[in-house]
Amino acid sequence: MKAIMVMYDSLSKSYLSPYGSASVRTPNFERLAKRAMRFDNFFVGSMPCMPARRELHTGRYNFLHRGWGPVEPFDDSMPQLLREHGTYTHLVTDHYHYLEDGGCTYHNRYSSWEVFRGQEGDYWKGEVGDPDIPLCENYQKAQDMPRLWRQDWINRKYLTCDKEMPQSRTFAAGLEFIETNKDSDNWFLQIETFDPHEPFFAQKEYRDMYPHAYSGKHFDWPSYGPVRESEELVNHIRAEYSALVSMCDAKLGLVLDVMDEHNLWKDTMLIVCTDHGFLLGEHNWWAKNIAPLYNEVANTPFFLYDPRYKTAGVCDKLAQTIDIPATLLEFFGADIPKDMQGKVLGKAYAENEVIHEQILYGYFGGTLNTSDGRFTYLRAPEKSVDFYEYTLMPANMNNMFSVDKLKGAELSEGFGFTKGAKVLQFKVSNPSSLCLAKNLLFDTMEDPGQTHNIDDRETETRLINGMLTLLKSSEAPKEQYERFDLPEEGEFSLSMLQDQRMEREKSMSGGIYDKYRWTPEAKELYYTISTLFRPQQSEQLTESLDKYLSGNRDETFIEIRDITCFVERMTESMQEMKMVKKVLATLIAYARA
Repeated sequence: MKAIMVMYDSLSKSYLSPYGSASVRTPNFERLAKRAMRFDNFFVGSMPCMPARRELHTGRYNFLHRGWGPVEPFDDSMPQLLREHGTYTHLVTDHYHYLEDGGCTYHNRYSSWEVFRGQEGDYWKGEVGDPDIPLCENYQKAQDMPRLWRQDWINRKYLTCDKEMPQSRTFAAGLEFIETNKDSDNWFLQIETFDPHEPFFAQKEYRDMYPHAYSGKHFDWPSYGPVRESEELVNHIRAEYSALVSMCDAKLGLVLDVMDEHNLWKDTMLIVCTDHGFLLGEHNWWAKNIAPLYNEVANTPFFLYDPRYKTAGVCDKLAQTIDIPATLLEFFGADIPKDMQGKVLGKAYAENEVIHEQILYGYFGGTLNTSDGRFTYLRAPEKSVDFYEYTLMPANMNNMFSVDKLKGAELSEGFGFTKGAKVLQFKVSNPSSLCLAKNLLFDTMEDPGQTHNIDDRETETRLINGMLTLLKSSEAPKEQYERFDLPEEGEFSLSMLQDQRMEREKSMSGGIYDKYRWTPEAKELYYTISTLFRPQQSEQLTESLDKYLSGNRDETFIEIRDITCFVERMTESMQEMKMVKKVLATLIAYARA
């Protein structure tokens, strides 16, 4: 048996024709859908890039214990387990985060690997001085990430045709591996590209597929946050993204061609997936991380062909990233470790079995999100409490933890999945930049676009109890229960939910709340902002707001714009300026929802 996994980054299912897109050209995804099972309820687990990849190795949720970081010494790594089982594993990728501090232990779990350089701001080619950067619409991105922005423009000088693009080189290496090993048995190939991750840089032949009216400056890299651009700019970005998706489709077609040529369908599993989706103006948001985990990001495209069944069609069973490792291990006859939470997908598509009644997903330090396949529930932290990151690999993204942060480390007893190893715990600074102004509940059967937050207390209570079951089986740290005001033992009742709502309403009374007349949205927005800070900071913030309101308004209601103007002014003198601005942007969007 053989297996190939083609993995993309930031691929939105709404831009693929098998999922209903009529405007983006993806004939090879259509071709794939005629051969494979298309999953409609496939979800992320931990966000974003490397947390998702840790789940791809371990089959466990990452986001409850740790953010972005390497594979841990105690982790069960699917490629390594296959290698030890006697299955040859090979990785070809242009995902440069594997080469950074926060991803440096992933690629060495494979039998062999190749990495191709040049995506995004990968520190690839060296150039001293000021590179020639064209005038761009997105000055904010250049200000937020000046080093990454500069490096990206240096890299582009070396990517002048389709053959030179990192994705093209990655797929060429994957095809070479297939041609070399097509007559051998017992191997797993992972072809992984960073595309269509931003910046949406594709060659002219793909961009020409999407002609559109646009007269502005260069713009293919939106900032993470609310959409402030014109409709013309939004349409332009969508066209640039569509071009990159069509490039992804063309490279997928090369894999399908070689499978046809050598009849690999007889004994080769094919998985086509992504780590997460992307917001391209939906819900008035760009990208991910700061925005809520709407389904445009969380509900991802997933295709699976299994040569044992040769079944094509649609699977509506709930599944997610943590299921991929168990599926591959079972396919090759390797044992599935007890610490893996994921399930074998074959039970869903071949045996029509429900493998998950409910799932969790989220960012470390953010909201606690769940789905049962119909309802999605995004629960905000209810309390500002200390919480911790647990790791033996103290690195985040492209940096190791600072010496000051290491000085504050404490030794934790660890968890069952750390296999007896104690781990370091690091206190996480509050406030979190990934929180909501309110809990959100959507019925995606009636409201697939998640535009209407519904008040269904019985459903909310049921979903919370499902969360509790999953938190317990995930060995969630006790502070996570406290953050979300959930019981560690016993069930969550409807009366608890009602009490929490009453307590919230009570907290939004007295003091400054009674001194002025508020719109409900403005009151909830400010209450949520104030609870993100420690008590003394919150009191100082409220005193400052009182002074601001008394000198800047008449007798009309306080509205959202009054709060936004105040906080924007305050952030200029606050140490947490950048973080507070992100918090503010998120909360404003929720308050308006």
